[in-house]
Order: sequence, then C-alpha cells, then structure tokens
Amino acid sequence: SPRNPHNQTTLAIALTTTKMAANFGELVLLCGDHHIPTRSLSIPTPFQRMLVPNKMQHVICTGNIGNVEEYNRLKELVGGSSACVHCVAGEYDDSMTTGSGNGVGGGGVGGAVGINGSNNAATIAMPSFPETKVIQLGQFRMGIIGGHQVVPWGDLSALAMVRRRLNVDVLVCGSMRKEGVVEHEGGYYIFPGSITGAYSSSTADVSPSFILLAVQGTKVVCYVYKLKDGEVDVSKTEFTKH
Repeated sequence: SPRNPHNQTTLAIALTTTKMAANFGELVLLCGDHHIPTRSLSIPTPFQRMLVPNKMQHVICTGNIGNVEEYNRLKELVGGSSACVHCVAGEYDDSMTTGSGNGVGGGGVGGAVGINGSNNAATIAMPSFPETKVIQLGQFRMGIIGGHQVVPWGDLSALAMVRRRLNVDVLVCGSMRKEGVVEHEGGYYIFPGSITGAYSSSTADVSPSFILLAVQGTKVVCYVYKLKDGEVDVSKTEFTKH
C-alpha cells in the first residue's frame, strides 16, 4: 500500500537546484485541467515560482490546457522539447485556438491556420492530442487519460478496465478535482486535479493542485502540491513495483 506521511516542507529545492534534482531520479510534473482563459486566468503565483525550466525531465498533462501559450510553457519546463511533454485530449480540447481569429485547422503549434477577416489576425491551433497515451518511466508503464471518457468520473472500477486495456502499472487521470494517489486492484491511479483550481461541472470549490513524481527504477515518490488559503501544502506518497 502507498505510504502517506504528511510533509509540510515543499520539494521546491528539487525544482530549483540541479544537484538536488539529480538525487530524486527522474522528475515528472503531472498537471492538467488548466482551462485558461475560460475558467481561470493563470496558474497561481506560488506554483509558478516553483515550476522553473530545465529541472524536470517530463511533463504529463491530462488535457484541457486552454491555449497554445500554456502548452508552450509546459514545453519550456523541459527545455522546449515537445517529445518530453506527454498530453492527452481533454473534453474541451477539440477546437482550442489562440489569438483573435476564428478559424480552426489542422496545423501544429506555430502554424497560422485561420484568419479573422475583421482584423486579419492569425489564429494558431493547439496540436492534436490522443485520447490516451502510454509512456515508460523507470520500471513503470504509465497510462494517461483525460478522464471525461470514464463514467461516472473517477470511478475506480471503470478506470481499472482502462488500466488493464492499456496494460499499465499506473494510470494518470484528469477531470477529477480531487487530487491524490489511490491503489486499487493491483494498480495505482494518480489524480493531479486542476493546476489552476478551475471549477468542474460537479463542483465550484476546487483547490489548485499538481503532482511531482520522483521516479527511481522500481520506486515512485509522489509529492502532491495543493494551494489552500494562499499556502502551499504538500503530502507525500510512495510505492514500489514488486
């Protein structure tokens, strides 16, 4: 079972000191459900101070980013490489664009795919993300899903079917606004929550959160960061693959 010792100190040192980051193994940011700018204006300032470029090896995003600028910020965290940003489609990602134009097309990031006739401003489409994705981190196969496909949201029995179908040890799931790590039927389920605290269809009371994984071979340490009343609270969970 995962162990959950409460930890009031943050792992910010791992994000700001290269030597310290190396001691934690592969650092992986888990985030999602930004909904910028439709439901939130930005990632909270305390989180922005902690999430600095070139200290993490991977970013896993559960979708609903909101615009290309936010996607590019995720790329900057891992040195600008889209290969290290593992995103899946959220329920609102189908037609996301940025800029003031109205056109939507199939181009990648950086390509002008639509023009607004009134002001001639280019519109840039979000890249197309898959419904699910599987990556290898350490000795773990990790699956990623937006979560909106699973009804009811967060149902562990339904998610267990997805985990078995993807043949993964760990399933990272978005859409839920309750962050944390759950062990169920021999697998692990990680819910990053919303990094901006964006409301969902089921609740408007959402605390911003994200998760940082430190992966070392057969061991994963999960640091859950949650912003409550202006203070960052951190809890730690760890599990091992046998």
